[in-house]
This record gives sequence, structure tokens and C-alpha cells, in this order.
Amino acid sequence: MADPEDFAGQTPAWCPGCGNFNILKAFKAAMIRLELKPDQLVLVSGIGQASKLPHYTAGNIFNGLHGRPLPVATAIRLANHDMRVVAVAGDGDCYGEGGNHFLHAMRRNVNVKLFVHDNQIYGLTKGQASPTSQAGMVTKSQPFGVLLEPLNPIALAVAMDAGFAARAYAGDVQFLTEMMAAAMQHRGFALIDILQPCVTFNRLNTFRWYHERVYRLGPDHDPGDREAAFRLALEQEKIPTGVIYRHKRPLLEDQIPVIAGKEPLVHQPFSPKAVEKELEAFY
Repeated sequence: MADPEDFAGQTPAWCPGCGNFNILKAFKAAMIRLELKPDQLVLVSGIGQASKLPHYTAGNIFNGLHGRPLPVATAIRLANHDMRVVAVAGDGDCYGEGGNHFLHAMRRNVNVKLFVHDNQIYGLTKGQASPTSQAGMVTKSQPFGVLLEPLNPIALAVAMDAGFAARAYAGDVQFLTEMMAAAMQHRGFALIDILQPCVTFNRLNTFRWYHERVYRLGPDHDPGDREAAFRLALEQEKIPTGVIYRHKRPLLEDQIPVIAGKEPLVHQPFSPKAVEKELEAFY
């Protein structure tokens, strides 16, 4: 059985009070609840404060380019569909530079879990507005206030018919743990947009600000009701957390003949001769 110490990695270098600490705590608790060990999964990240999380765990990690964790996570999953793959990103990393990859990962429905640390600011690069920053918010790069409406990742996920779209809050570790465990158990692509206060650069969306607005969805919500999910995604006065939309869709892995129902590619026999034969066609 997994133990908390099994997932102990480097000492976190986040700012004291950062919401990322609770996300890390919830992640470890979810993996232990599912009785997973570090060697049973791969953590993939891009660049940013959120993307440091894999370094603060023990196990298989791939730290790639800014905005590019999902292409790598997809490739790892297709190469070895026995391996659980989790992509970790920030709101700027995933919804900004990586926005195109985010869209197509939902379309493909590859069995990758995406945990987005959404602090509505660029923390690593010292406080610029991100795609989810609120309109009117004053930042170092927007001294007259953000002019654009924020991107709504949950509404986008529902519109794209993502198989699993949930929202959680870093200030509610127990519920965040439950959401992570549910995402890991879902068969297909799963998004958790994790609302996470940045105590250094975001003085608007604070822990107190969230505590006054965040609420858990009750059992009366049906995640299979797409219209209801879309209405919840658009709520503004209060912020619902929980599994907002869930829909069973065919896995990408199950539709690729060379891996569907077969051994992972990494275990299949490979002959350079076969590749050479194909390359000859281009000469």
C-alpha cells in the first residue's frame, strides 16, 4: 500500500501561503486513496509555478516547454497505455500558450488527466494578467486594468463535450482530493480547473474572496445534463465546485488499431528494417 513518504520529492520553493501547497497535499492524498505508487504514473508539466509540482513528488516526471504538457502527455499515453498519465499546468501555461493543445486534447479524449492550477495571474513571471484574470484587474502589464473578459475553461470544456470537467478550490483540500480521485478513475480525458490563490501577485482573488463565493455542488446536480452544466459554468456571483460535466466517450486509444486491445507500443517488437523499408519510399 502507498505511503505519504513514497511521494516525497524536493522541498517546495513556493511562496509561504501559496495555494499550490494544498494542491500538492491533495494530489498525494488522492494517489494514496487510490493505492497508487509513484512508479505507476507519469507527471508531465510545462513551465511555471504550477509546473514545479512534479519535482516536489517522487516518480516519473517530464518537464517540458511552456504550454506544451498535453502533447507530451498524449504521446506518453499512446506509447504506453498501461501507464497513468497526469498533466500539471497553470492557467497561463495551459489556457494561454497551450490553449490550442487544450482544445484538441478534449477532442481526442485520450486518457490523460489535466490538473490546472488556476491562480488568475502569471506568478513565475511576476504578476502579469493571465487568460483567466478578471476584467478590470490591475496588473504590472495592465496598469489601466484588464480589458478582456476572462476565458472560462469549464464552459469551454462543456462546449467541447469533454468527458470530465470539474472545478475545485485549493482552500478545500478534502473536496479537492475527492475530485482528483474521481478524475483519475474516469476513463478518458479529465479536466480539473483548480482555483488557487496567489498570495504574492493576486491581491483580488484571495482566500477570503473565494471563501465568500465558492460552494460545493449537491447531489441534485446531474453531471450528464449538458445544459445544466453549461449554466453552472456561467455562474458568476457564486462559484460552483464539483464534477460539473461528465460524458462517456470513446477513448482515442481504443480507436487506434495498432494499440487497441493490444500490448502497449513500448512492449511490442520493433525492427529497424521495417522503418528502413518505409523510408526507402521517400528516396
